[in-house]
Amino acid sequence: MEAGGEELAIGVVISAKTTLGEEFEGQIVAFDRPSNLLVIQEGVGRAERGERRNVRVLKANYIREFSVVSKGDDPLDPAGCTLDLDAIYAREEAALRQAELDAGRIGVGVTPEAQSIFDALSKTLPVQWDKTDIVVMKEVRVRSPYLPENVSGGTAAANERVKKIDFERKRLHARVPGQFS
Repeated sequence: MEAGGEELAIGVVISAKTTLGEEFEGQIVAFDRPSNLLVIQEGVGRAERGERRNVRVLKANYIREFSVVSKGDDPLDPAGCTLDLDAIYAREEAALRQAELDAGRIGVGVTPEAQSIFDALSKTLPVQWDKTDIVVMKEVRVRSPYLPENVSGGTAAANERVKKIDFERKRLHARVPGQFS
């Protein structure tokens, strides 16, 4: 892309208007010709060193018009980059923990109906999978086909509370007739 004979180059600060009418100013951090993707870091010059900035990734053909504001410093110069590695590692660790929790909530070898019952129970009670059994409150076990008569273990009160899964089963059937037949 060119503007007034100037080509979009890494480090150039541009003022741009998108095909949707959105206007922004930022420094070009990267441009990939094969995919026509442009990476632009906004707030260059306004933000303090180490402050967060927005980064846009967009197709270059979505830029209706632009003008070169200035030629900035190399945005990829390691001396000018500030990364809070502790914060990055903490976010990564939190994302991995959440992914493990989310994966543990997906039953392996269970029917969509069983997964729906598990999901409904998990909204109000602590649940986990033990192979194809749903374990509620670490004491009540619900075995396939997940009917009230398949509930066992735990205190009588806990057992009765979990037996209400039949209500959830009926609700699922009413919401999506024929899907769980």
